[in-house]
Amino acid sequence: MSTEFDLGALLAERGAERYELHTRYLNPQLPRMLHTIGFDKVYERAEGAHFFDADGNDHLDMLAGFGVMGLGRHHPVVRKALHDVLDLDLADLTRFDCQPLPGLLAERLLTHSPHLDRVFFGNSGTEAVETALKFARYATGRPRVLYCDHAFHGLTTGSLSVNGESGFRDGFAPLLPDTPVPLGDLDALARELKKGDVAALIVEPIQGKGVHEAPPGYLRAAQELLHRHKALLIADEVQTGLGRTGDFYAYQHEDGVEPDLVCVAKALSGGYVPVGATLGRDWIFKKVYSSMDRVLVHSASFGANAQAMACGLAVLSVMENEQIVAGVRTTGELLKSRLAALIDRYELLADVRGRGLMIGIEFGRPSSLKLRGRWTMLQAARKGLFAQMVVVPLLQRHRILTQVSGDHLEVIKLIPPLIIDEADVDRFVAAFTAVMDDAHSGGGLMWDFGKTLIKQAVAGR
Repeated sequence: MSTEFDLGALLAERGAERYELHTRYLNPQLPRMLHTIGFDKVYERAEGAHFFDADGNDHLDMLAGFGVMGLGRHHPVVRKALHDVLDLDLADLTRFDCQPLPGLLAERLLTHSPHLDRVFFGNSGTEAVETALKFARYATGRPRVLYCDHAFHGLTTGSLSVNGESGFRDGFAPLLPDTPVPLGDLDALARELKKGDVAALIVEPIQGKGVHEAPPGYLRAAQELLHRHKALLIADEVQTGLGRTGDFYAYQHEDGVEPDLVCVAKALSGGYVPVGATLGRDWIFKKVYSSMDRVLVHSASFGANAQAMACGLAVLSVMENEQIVAGVRTTGELLKSRLAALIDRYELLADVRGRGLMIGIEFGRPSSLKLRGRWTMLQAARKGLFAQMVVVPLLQRHRILTQVSGDHLEVIKLIPPLIIDEADVDRFVAAFTAVMDDAHSGGGLMWDFGKTLIKQAVAGR
């Protein structure tokens, strides 16, 4: 009997069971949800910003795996780096030596963050946030971290404690004693800081939920307030970092902002090997790792593994050599401006906002009587159904994958691979225009599907 393992043969034999296997052994609600909204597709392969089905039809990816696929899928440089590191047969994760790749990646990351000095490597965005929370508490000797309403910082217990969405928090109490403040509200921040027990404020420069940007001047003013009260600023750049918003970090859009700790992940992986990184000031790291007795006081079993480090180095090389950030500025402005130009054309389209290739499209109550009645019917069943009505035909009719920006939100979030081009922008805008034309026609398949969503929402209660 052969002991050889053939992955391709296994997938050929049982790949068709994908939805059944997931229903039986994993999260049963995921395939149920996908079947309900018609997202139960079978993708055979992917390249760049496109998926391909068994018939060779391409699907435009405007989701990028929730931001993981910053360079698209299977970028040749990242792929080669992964092959190279496997072929080198490195003595990886001995735990009692210092391999060169983590130091090289830290050095490269820090060139984009000149006010920061050291890096801790973990395995995910939520782990990067957990690290920042621990380091801030230990460095300041204080217990409480402030976070913003509607923030998303991860789903492990520590990061969940600074998650501003009740739908994720419900049923998992007790959490850490952290406190929400409204994004942009400096008075609320000052009131909390006066209590003297705040270690840090953690903030997304642009919130993923709803795509809400921190008001101009807020981050710098918050930083000054925090430092005046001997507290730290943590920038969560897990989704916004590595070029997503048209600068390497989103906080760099505002002059003078220099966070004490910065969390990155997602796109740093190249889409292959999970990785998270927490960058921080020298004094913070030296306080946490204050003696040889504390050398492993915070560590990660798979942190800084060679495969993840190789992917990270390749990603940064591609970003620099292919001028990814500059391209994001150009393509993002093109996409945003063309979508914003549609606001006056469609009464259901309320706002287009964001930076770079992180764009929020918000829908709102129409003015005409006929559309207003249908809008009200959807809102009564469940807020967010209209946005879902747009997402579904974008995929089913136009083969474009998008997402609703959060539960009970009438916002679609676009976070495509950073490598999309003008042709991809043309394709999305044409498809979006066709869907909005249908929505404003007063009839058609969109509203028929809306009735299905209403039934599902009512049944779900």
